[in-house]
Amino acid sequence: MKNTLRFLSAAIVLTLFACGSSQELQERVPAQFGKVTYTYSSDGIQLEIPVVAIQDNRMSLDSVYFHGMKSGLVQDEEKPNRYVANFSVGSSDMVMSSDPVEEYGNKAPQKPEKSPFKINEDEAILVFTQDEQIKYYKLTGIVEKE
Repeated sequence: MKNTLRFLSAAIVLTLFACGSSQELQERVPAQFGKVTYTYSSDGIQLEIPVVAIQDNRMSLDSVYFHGMKSGLVQDEEKPNRYVANFSVGSSDMVMSSDPVEEYGNKAPQKPEKSPFKINEDEAILVFTQDEQIKYYKLTGIVEKE
């Protein structure tokens, strides 16, 4: 009985460790990306990911971690080979008043959300779905567009 209990305990612990380590960066993705850029505006940061080729039937682009925030990716209507993520960092023209009615139009800044992987300022983590599994890919060499 003790051996069975030990075996079950060990199996549960190993299962928990295996599930916790399933987040790993992919070295390859079924897509090719162009030069990833970002721009600052009064509303926040816009990250642009140009897609040179993608196997739509194998993967879908979901979201991205960049500069300490996470945002969903949207396919550009005008340029279908470009995906865009918008990050709200607050507006410089916010109205501050003791009267809440005057502050009505202010946009709240986006809450920080830590990336599941360590990244530098010129990197982002792309979250995508492939074969119904969530996977991660590191985008590097991201530059500010002028």
